[in-house]
Order: sequence, then structure tokens, then C-alpha cells
Amino acid sequence: MAKKVLVPIADGSEEIEAVCIIDTLRRAGAEVTVASVDKLQVTASRGVKLVADTLIAGCASQTYDGIALPGGMPGAEHLRDSAPLIDLLKKQKQAGRLYAAICASPAVVLRPHGLIDKVKATCFPALQGKLDPAYTSRERVVVDGNCVTSQGPATAIEFALKLVELLLGPAKAKEVGSAMLAIV
Repeated sequence: MAKKVLVPIADGSEEIEAVCIIDTLRRAGAEVTVASVDKLQVTASRGVKLVADTLIAGCASQTYDGIALPGGMPGAEHLRDSAPLIDLLKKQKQAGRLYAAICASPAVVLRPHGLIDKVKATCFPALQGKLDPAYTSRERVVVDGNCVTSQGPATAIEFALKLVELLLGPAKAKEVGSAMLAIV
């Protein structure tokens, strides 16, 4: 059975991060649902139009093996303010299932909702001051329990391949990464 992954998006989401997550996970065979927190077509941070599969409200009753948030501003703020998404993330954490965020989203979405309390994490370098200094990492991709965080657009493939590894195994991550010419 394919692993189910939710990728929420919003106006202002970082397109490189969103598309890297979606594409890499789909290459690995995951069933990826792209859900907007507002309307089906969003305008990403650099003006690229992205079309979601569904709205986040329609995902509330679903269970996902992973939830992965792209960053970007003001996209991360829109994700932070989505009550249905925050409820899904809290349930994901409580159930011990994978949840992940890159760029602005660890600091802007996860931290305000207590989703990275006492969790080693990283984020976009300019926002690292918003994280708990005792748990802040400067690594490109950080895994702490069922939480994965990463720094930004240049780390998006690395981040997505780590999600593949955690959800589908190291062999699948190596297979997908090798086909993408990524260093794995």
C-alpha cells in the first residue's frame, strides 16, 4: 500500500520547496495530496501558479503517513493560520507519525503551535532566532523523532529525499536520488 502524504500550500508558498516535495515523493511512489488552505489555485511566492488537488478542510478526516509543509512568505503565515491544518499537524505529532517543515515553516507554523517544543530543528537562517536556542541546529536537514525540518530552497531535494528515506526506506531514497542525480 502506498504511503499517503499531505502537502499543504497557500498563496505565497515557496514553489521550489512545494514542487520538490511533491515531485520527489511521487517519484518514490507515495500517494501525495496537495491541499490548499484557501482556494484551489494559489499564487506562490515568485508568481508561479499552483493548483491543489483539494482544500485542506476536505482532509480533516484523513490519516496521513506524513505531512510536509513548504515555506515561503506569506505562505507560511497562511498555513499557520489554518485551523484545520494545525489540528491535523497536532494529531500527526500525537500519533507519532511523520511531520515536516522547511524554510520559514518550522519557525512560523510549527513553533507558535508548540509542534517543535523540545525538538531539535532548523529553518531559514534569518528566522533561526525564533526557534528555541537550546534546540536550534544549523544543519541543512534535521530529524528529531517524527519531526523533520530543513533550511530552504537549496535544501529542498535533500529534505524531500530524507522524507522518502523515512517513509519508504533508504533503498527507495537511494533509487530516487540516483535517478535525479542527487548525492545520496
